[in-house]
Amino acid sequence: MHVRSFQLSDCNPVTELLQIALSEDCYENTIEPFSRQLAWDSDLIMVAEENGEIVGALIGTIERNHGCYYRLAIHPDYRRKGIGKSLISAMEQRFQSRKVSRIMVAGDEHNTAAMPFYEAMGYGASQILKSFQKLSILGQ
Repeated sequence: MHVRSFQLSDCNPVTELLQIALSEDCYENTIEPFSRQLAWDSDLIMVAEENGEIVGALIGTIERNHGCYYRLAIHPDYRRKGIGKSLISAMEQRFQSRKVSRIMVAGDEHNTAAMPFYEAMGYGASQILKSFQKLSILGQ
């Protein structure tokens, strides 16, 4: 497995991954912020490849010097194989290189199932961003 930055040629495969890995409602709530983040700063989108196929993606953003994990998507056939952990680690390094003062996790209803994963990665309740009104990625 190889983790790398998003490339323009990844747009269709990542969109397909989001459709497969996320619920329909979550996908609908993710595709516009994904597009917006691509326009602003595609370096904050990481992908995981296995044998040339994109099997995981992490959409991050930086707002007011705070890094945020917005959405993590892993292909169902590749879950529980360390891909999420590798994506988070790569994004942590990206955030550290940009000297963010704090890293947070978007705490919407679509991330509820992933919260135990984030907690296992060391992100506690104080790092869960419950209000999206301040995130430009959402266009609000």
